[in-house]
Amino acid sequence: MTESPSNQLDIEATLTSLRQKQGSWVEWGQAIAQLQKAGQTPQQIFEATGFEPVQQNQVIVGAQVYASLEKTNASEAVRSRFTQKGSDILYELRLLNNAERVAAAEFILAHNLDADMAKEVARDMKEFSRLRSLPEGFANHAGDAIAYQCWRLARQKSDLQERSRLIAKGLRFADSDTARQKIEQLLVDFTVVPKRPAPTIPFYRPDSEDHLPRLIPVVGEMPLKSAEVQAVPIVEAVEPFQIVKFAGEQAWVALPGWQTVRSAEDPIAILCQSDRLPNQSATASEPVLIIADRHAREWDVNSYFVYDASGEVDFGWFETQPDVKLLGKIVVVVRPKHIIDEELTKDSWQIDE
Repeated sequence: MTESPSNQLDIEATLTSLRQKQGSWVEWGQAIAQLQKAGQTPQQIFEATGFEPVQQNQVIVGAQVYASLEKTNASEAVRSRFTQKGSDILYELRLLNNAERVAAAEFILAHNLDADMAKEVARDMKEFSRLRSLPEGFANHAGDAIAYQCWRLARQKSDLQERSRLIAKGLRFADSDTARQKIEQLLVDFTVVPKRPAPTIPFYRPDSEDHLPRLIPVVGEMPLKSAEVQAVPIVEAVEPFQIVKFAGEQAWVALPGWQTVRSAEDPIAILCQSDRLPNQSATASEPVLIIADRHAREWDVNSYFVYDASGEVDFGWFETQPDVKLLGKIVVVVRPKHIIDEELTKDSWQIDE
């Protein structure tokens, strides 16, 4: 479909504004998001403005986080600080809910933390929020969330240097007196508490087309509301998971008939980036398809679950019985299939040669 001259002029004006770095970084993120929604690819935007695709993603997500800070009435000091700079820091807060983002931003500003530490703050707050109840001695505060993780990890260390580093970090960030007291106890109590390893997330990457498929309803892409299990009818297959859209409000995806998929009584599919999942190593994020069985809502320690986090969908592993509503058990997480050369595979005689 050909764009009208006025739309084309808007796109050109926006590209020019970005190329000249006009406005704040928040405005850059909003403008790039509008360009992508209008059909401009990240590569086209890069060629026209100099914003690399990775930087585009950072400022888009950072601008969305900034908007949520404004919506949740963050302090003027926070809004002023992050209007000037900080897309890399706000990008790291993307996995937190709005209230947690405000608390994290206030904490980061107060301690003048960089993006690497912001990532740790967001991770520790996320894990802290998954606990069934507040740990004894620790308050519902960003500083205590970090302190708790330091306390928990320090108790697992027999190496005195590493243990001391974690204790010092915990004392630096602890907000409550009781949290400091809990950490200070480790200076005289050298008991090592063995770490219980988390189960391995059941990743699977298809290598063959020989399996019989199973058609599964797709809820949507994260972030999602817990009540958002709705139909999205589809018509044509969409890569990388061959999602077929019908003319309506339901989407479906065909998966190979693996035993774990066939055994699920009420499977649903959720699209997200792999870094939304807990207990991930520092590998590159990629799109994944999470298959969860809504029928399996009874907790067990060897499984990951989709659960209700204050009305929003989240994923977690719980070492003990959680005090949250479980929406279903994750049965498999599917990565996209690797294709060497999609055009080449269309000509079987070339493959044979």
